[in-house]
Amino acid sequence: MMNIVTEIDHWRAIKKQLIGKSIGLVHTMGNLHAGHVSLCQRSKQENDITVAAIFVNPTQFNQARDFDLYPRTIDKDKAILEENKMDYLLLLNADILYPDQYQVQVHETEMSKILEGEHRPGHFTGMMTIVLKFLNIVQPTRAYYGEKDYQQLMLIKKMAEALFLPIGIIGCPTIREEDNVAFSSRNSRLTLEQRNHASHFPRLMQSTLNTEQITVELKKLGFKVDYIVDKWQRRLGAVWIDEVRLIDNIPL
Repeated sequence: MMNIVTEIDHWRAIKKQLIGKSIGLVHTMGNLHAGHVSLCQRSKQENDITVAAIFVNPTQFNQARDFDLYPRTIDKDKAILEENKMDYLLLLNADILYPDQYQVQVHETEMSKILEGEHRPGHFTGMMTIVLKFLNIVQPTRAYYGEKDYQQLMLIKKMAEALFLPIGIIGCPTIREEDNVAFSSRNSRLTLEQRNHASHFPRLMQSTLNTEQITVELKKLGFKVDYIVDKWQRRLGAVWIDEVRLIDNIPL
């Protein structure tokens, strides 16, 4: 039976009873899919206790409309977490998590300025701030993040190392649908026609074309391209299908 925790003090009281047990954290914004489930399963394999956390973090959305439209499916998410035998679900609201009204922020000055950071100003500051809050609250042994958000994963690892956090930051492989599109909460905002069209994105990313050729082909197909680049031994890309933005990356 999964326990739902809505207060920090409640979690701290629970944690005192877990001395000597390893704790895994899977921190998400909800609208759970197979990618999130893979993180939960990995944590279950590697830890005595797994804590899932769901919070749609307003400070990492650089467009208010994107925040408003972000799919919220908490009842379905609870059922998925129960089915996967999570031990705890941490559901904290914005008033608890931002008592300072976001006056204290976590900044990174180099990696966060390029690619996603260039196209989504403020996104990584909001992301790193909330991740640090959850890592400090839960104090897990290990925390699990998907490689689909590769730049995010690298920044979390960099932050944990720079701030001497005694936590293993574990990157987990991208989980893909049958047509190779990476599972993403934003996929649910696509119409059937848009969703079918989205399969061109991973197909071209995984092709033998170079980044300039991929960009040209995607534009021919009607995608708006933010970037396609080779960096960090990865090919990384971000595109738009109408109002929905998709990101992906593959190892080189």
